[in-house]
Amino acid sequence: MRYTVSKTFSFCYGHRLLNDDGRCKNLHGHTARATLTLGCDELDANGMVVHFDRLKGTMGAWIDENLDHAMLLCTRDPAAKALEGLGERFFRMEENPTAENIAKLLFGKAEGFGLPVISVEVWESETARATFTA
Repeated sequence: MRYTVSKTFSFCYGHRLLNDDGRCKNLHGHTARATLTLGCDELDANGMVVHFDRLKGTMGAWIDENLDHAMLLCTRDPAAKALEGLGERFFRMEENPTAENIAKLLFGKAEGFGLPVISVEVWESETARATFTA
């Protein structure tokens, strides 16, 4: 039997997609939700997969410090240099800041915190989501 828990974090961000032929080539914003699902086969001494406070203190804090109310831009995006010169808040990503790549980024951060992450789901709107799974 496998135990799982999920925790959802909300954050606001702006982005644009390089080489996009549609409206997403322009700077725009989203109010996103990211749900991390973690799992294990045996619960810890307290009967938990992971304490929700640990998730809040690691992933929640990282999202607040790095992504919330920031412009997410690909490292190749010339707008990054302009925002840096203006002292604006932004976060550089190696890849285009799509919902798929944000989910992958958060998955990697969760692994880095030693969390037993199974999947990360990012909703960039009420009707559009992307999932990254191990």
